Amino acid sequence: MRIHILALNEVFDTGLSTLLDTLAVANDLTNSAGAASTRFDVTVISVRRRVRTSQGFSVPVMAATRCEPPDVVLVPALGAKMPETLRKALERPDVADAGAVLRNWSDNGVLVGAACTGTFVVADALLLDGQSATTSWWLAPMFRERYPHVRLEESRMVVSSSGFVTAGAALAHIDLALWLIRRSSPTLAELTARFLLIEPRSSQAVFAIPDHLAHTDPLVERFERWARRRLGEGFSLSEAASAVGTSERTLSRRLRAVLGKSPLSYFQDLRVERAVHLLRTSSDGMDVIAAQVGYADGTTLRALLRRKIGRTVSELRTPYG
Repeated sequence: MRIHILALNEVFDTGLSTLLDTLAVANDLTNSAGAASTRFDVTVISVRRRVRTSQGFSVPVMAATRCEPPDVVLVPALGAKMPETLRKALERPDVADAGAVLRNWSDNGVLVGAACTGTFVVADALLLDGQSATTSWWLAPMFRERYPHVRLEESRMVVSSSGFVTAGAALAHIDLALWLIRRSSPTLAELTARFLLIEPRSSQAVFAIPDHLAHTDPLVERFERWARRRLGEGFSLSEAASAVGTSERTLSRRLRAVLGKSPLSYFQDLRVERAVHLLRTSSDGMDVIAAQVGYADGTTLRALLRRKIGRTVSELRTPYG
């Protein structure tokens, strides 16, 4: 499998090195995994002659214009991590040039992958319109506003769509690489993950901070403050709208635009966040915790935790769950 890693200037150091190292480890383990015929030929390319990482290291690259189309092209994250700096980075000429290369190769059947803020580079090239994708959980409001035609599933770690694959925040670069390895050999992917001490993780939800997302919009932030005071009680959309000074329709529309969720769904997210905190910081039983976050019994809460964040109670109660 010929893989090109398209590195832009100020590329996120960990993202680039994680892709390179994970694929290199997989190559070293092919015989042990019984996949001797599997090989990942990796080339770092760019649309500029010189590339430096966000930490200032020089990256040796091959010119994208001189490369034959690969089987796969991967876009690691940019060093810009916050909305303000990312917006400026996306205006750079090299990002536009990278988009042109990606569109050309995608039209020729090349699988395009990206992780973290690299997903914005692919979306900016209009390649993800009509597709499902994920991105860094804290940048979901910006992504949703900027690319309304993309079906964003920010709680998922890796999302594959027709001709594209995207992965979540920062260290999801390793999940992206493992997804690619798994396409060639599930056994090799599992062995590589074991060597790197990476456990399966299908969701970003356990890492997300709901109030961080809410604070991107004043109305949503007011709703979040109201909701946190009522997690142990029932949910009422009419009471919520009245409390934040708007109509039910406006509240629902704003939450959908900013968070991609209904008010009830976000209310449940806040309940889950509180429940996870209590599981990790107290010895209370599930029924007691369930009552504190508004559920009748622990069974209902267990099912919600599994559905929302893909973790069991025992996993959440361990130090690194």
